Amino acid sequence: MKHKTVLMALLAAAPVFATSTVLAQTATDKRIVNIQGAPTGDLRNGPLTFRGSPVKATVSSLQIQAGQAVMVAPTGTPLTEARGKRTTTFTGSVGVTRGRLSAKGDKLAYSEASGQGVLSGNPSATFAPEKKEDGDTVTIKAAQMSLDVDNNFSTSTGGVSLTNGPQSGRAEKLVFDEDRELAQLTGTPSLTRAARGNQKELVITGQEVRALTKSKTLYVRGGVKLVQGTTTTTGDAVFYDDKKNVAYVVGNAVSVDSKSGAKITAPASGYIEQNTALGRVLRKNSAYKIPTEQFKLRGEK
Repeated sequence: MKHKTVLMALLAAAPVFATSTVLAQTATDKRIVNIQGAPTGDLRNGPLTFRGSPVKATVSSLQIQAGQAVMVAPTGTPLTEARGKRTTTFTGSVGVTRGRLSAKGDKLAYSEASGQGVLSGNPSATFAPEKKEDGDTVTIKAAQMSLDVDNNFSTSTGGVSLTNGPQSGRAEKLVFDEDRELAQLTGTPSLTRAARGNQKELVITGQEVRALTKSKTLYVRGGVKLVQGTTTTTGDAVFYDDKKNVAYVVGNAVSVDSKSGAKITAPASGYIEQNTALGRVLRKNSAYKIPTEQFKLRGEK
């Protein structure tokens, strides 16, 4: 009788694994999570617990490793009928990779319904350059990171810091477009360009900072302020080219040197050009158009 009971349990479990594996491999819905290994728990209703050294899982282009994974279904729905609605919590030295992005944290909560994986517990991420000559590795730290499997976007919130070679940024929210290598910082954002040789530290603030991390060019808008040494330049927006060491400030542009008392005001139709390597500020009478199209997130109009 005991052997008969075990056999019936195995037969009941077999269709669950077969169906789950086939669907995960052939589904066009890339939000479905596929976890390697045999779980323990209620095979029909859940939750299911996966353990390993480590547990390995995939969701679309995301590769996940963790010490443990627990999959559950919405309340009142059997796990066998919840495909596309399940949630999985990964814990224990969680690591996530996608292309050139690598992220880690203590916990990852993934929802098939939203296609979002929320990483918490001292999360951090790095984004490596495609080629060594392309520049520096981008490092992001925050209180929480959300990875979207529908596109190659990540959203970091809470005390966010971004480091990209000599550039470092701080904000309350950071959206990073991996395909465009573009960072959008909001929530009292600031961007600092470290001092180098005779070039003094430069700090840029505004309502929104957008940074192309490969070219190290910046577009900052909304009450912008550039502070370098005793020089403070303000305006409505600024485009900064790190390789050329030049900032172009447009819209009510004014520059003041607190040491000498010198003040430079751009005409309504002009702009201020600030050479950050030489510490030189020039008043320009012609118009300057910031190449804002370069700084649009994918899909943004």
